[in-house]
Amino acid sequence: MNKGRMFYKIFIPILILGVGLVASFGSYIYFSTVGSVIERVAGSKQSLITQTKNNFEHKIQSIEYAFDTYSTTTSFREVVNNPLTAQDFIAYRNVNSQLNYIATMGMEGTEYALISLVHNWQVADGRLTLLTNEERAQLVDMYIKPGSQSLFWIRTDTGIRFVNTLPVFSTQKQAIALSDISLETLDQMIQTEESTPVFILNKQGDLMYETHPGQGLLSAGELKRIAELAAAGDSNGTLTPEKSEGGHLPAKLIYAKSSYNNWTYVTVLDQEEIAGALKMTRFGLVTLSLVLTLLIVIVAYVIASRYTKPIQQIKHRLPGDTLPAAKNEIEWIISSIDTIVSEKQSLESLMEAERPQLETQLILNLFRSRVSAEELAQKLDRIGYHELEGWRFVTMLVQLDHLGDRLASDRDLLLLAINKLVEENISADQRMLPILLNDKTQATILMFKGQSEQDIRKQVLEKATLLMKSVREYLKASISVGISEIYDSLLDSKLACEMGKQALHHRLNLGKESIIFYQDISMVLSGSVLLHYPVELESQLFDAIRLGDEEQVSQSLYLLLAEMMKKNKNSMNFEVALVRFVNNLIQLEQLLGIEVLLTQNNYALYHVLLDTRNPEEIERMLVSEVIFPMVRSIKDKTNQQFRSLSEEIAAIVRAEYDQELSLDYIADRLHYNPNYLSSIFRKEYGMTFSEYLMGYRLEMAKKWLVETNMTVKEIGERLQYHNSQNFIRSFRKKEHITPGEFRRMKQAN
Repeated sequence: MNKGRMFYKIFIPILILGVGLVASFGSYIYFSTVGSVIERVAGSKQSLITQTKNNFEHKIQSIEYAFDTYSTTTSFREVVNNPLTAQDFIAYRNVNSQLNYIATMGMEGTEYALISLVHNWQVADGRLTLLTNEERAQLVDMYIKPGSQSLFWIRTDTGIRFVNTLPVFSTQKQAIALSDISLETLDQMIQTEESTPVFILNKQGDLMYETHPGQGLLSAGELKRIAELAAAGDSNGTLTPEKSEGGHLPAKLIYAKSSYNNWTYVTVLDQEEIAGALKMTRFGLVTLSLVLTLLIVIVAYVIASRYTKPIQQIKHRLPGDTLPAAKNEIEWIISSIDTIVSEKQSLESLMEAERPQLETQLILNLFRSRVSAEELAQKLDRIGYHELEGWRFVTMLVQLDHLGDRLASDRDLLLLAINKLVEENISADQRMLPILLNDKTQATILMFKGQSEQDIRKQVLEKATLLMKSVREYLKASISVGISEIYDSLLDSKLACEMGKQALHHRLNLGKESIIFYQDISMVLSGSVLLHYPVELESQLFDAIRLGDEEQVSQSLYLLLAEMMKKNKNSMNFEVALVRFVNNLIQLEQLLGIEVLLTQNNYALYHVLLDTRNPEEIERMLVSEVIFPMVRSIKDKTNQQFRSLSEEIAAIVRAEYDQELSLDYIADRLHYNPNYLSSIFRKEYGMTFSEYLMGYRLEMAKKWLVETNMTVKEIGERLQYHNSQNFIRSFRKKEHITPGEFRRMKQAN
């Protein structure tokens, strides 16, 4: 589907802009959501680690409080300052009961022990043991000498050991209380979510506890740096540690710092955890982006199609080949319009150059009554007569009376000279183009506006007198002028021409150099004011005689006689027309070389026809005694003549098919009537001249499509198709495929 470059120039930017906005919008939402999710997860982690810290501190504070409270009692001082043996059952029971009470306040799974440094005994796990001096010295070195603290914690292989040196507020320590919290107990208390790692660091950054030992999430150095960063920050917060060389730190670290013992509780916020939380968000954003992108594609397509539809319509209506690769539709349309304007200007120049010929042909057609009202208005406008409403017209005919010293062969030159003198003596705004009506007569249509009939007659007389004087002075010849009545429509020019001819017929009575107004002689004409003779119907009859078509002869003769009787109601006019018709038949015989009427009985035929008053009898006599014998006489002669003329026409087509050809042109060239040639050509070849010419040209087109590299446009122009689209339509109508498809089919074979 070829949408054209302008479509894509609109479609692609809208698509890119829309996709860019969707991507920007999606990215903004995604990163905003990522931040929100990280904050939400971090907040959840913060709550978890703070709760873990508070729970754990609450337990160890309970243990500390219990031991501190116990160390201030009298029973503690009595027990610690007295030796304890297996026989001191009551004292042992009191100590063991006190440890059990403390166990109920602390955490399950925690082992408690009380050691007397005064008498070297230890009660732990319900048992009483005595310490050697070496064991006592070792305990003092481990728990008393390192510092003055009475409370501290130690990480052991099995958990965390909570050490209280008693009494708390005395520098003379008499006993040591140990609370061993096992890893299982710590796991049960701290690990609320199996997947959440928790680290507990003391204030030096040493790892006291981790929920997933062995995974190596954080190294010892990283833990110390985390403790330092937490020590410099708030009691709760989030850290983004730097990645150390070879290390792999999580995305964020969530911590809670204890104000009780300066421990730091740490958990991690890893990328996988964030990714899991964003999984549905990503899916929703991707789905939304795809839907929006599809919507943008549809919108871009609709907008581009809507705005380029007029361009495509203009493109399809403009003639020409396909869009050149180097141009878009707008440039191509501009180029096509420039070409059309250029062709229009060339056509206007050609029309201007051909205007005299066009006007001459129009006036001839007016005199022959071959123009309709619609055609007349259009053609007048085309040759420059835009506003003729309200104008009145007079037809002036000129014929030579005397050639002077010139020969008869110079008549044509004299008529041309007279035509030129008319152009010079009568201004262009008072006339139409002067023409030669035939080889004897020059004709001019004079134009007047806003003048009375008397003024028009006076001006016409002046112009005719001036013309007659100019011919006498410059050409040394004499002329007579026949002038029609005034008429209001150019469509009446044929009638006006006949009036002028009738006026010129009276030269014999008036002498040479006569100016004859039809209005003056119409008074003396008997019967009808105008003799009517159907020349066109006579021409059709004579063509039928030449063709030997008896049926057409009968039909044409009937129409001819009916027209004579209808238009010439005066019997004298009808008799004149009938005599003229017989004379024309004799001339036709002479041209055809037959001898039906060329006898001594011609005079008798005139009288028989003129004396017959029955129209049907006149028609029968003409058909049976004159015309049908002529038809039968020329049938044999005309068959060979038809064949010869038809072959000559076909030969002209085969030789000059790539030039402007028409039957009118060939008829002028062969000196025959176009209708006559058309009839015999169709009779011999079974098709019209136009069909034969088009068929031969298309055969040549097929040959050139196969044997040459000429483009379709070049072939159409060479075959006189001024529009390549007309050539393509003619070719497809005959061959049922376009020229391009025909070429490809032949090349494929």
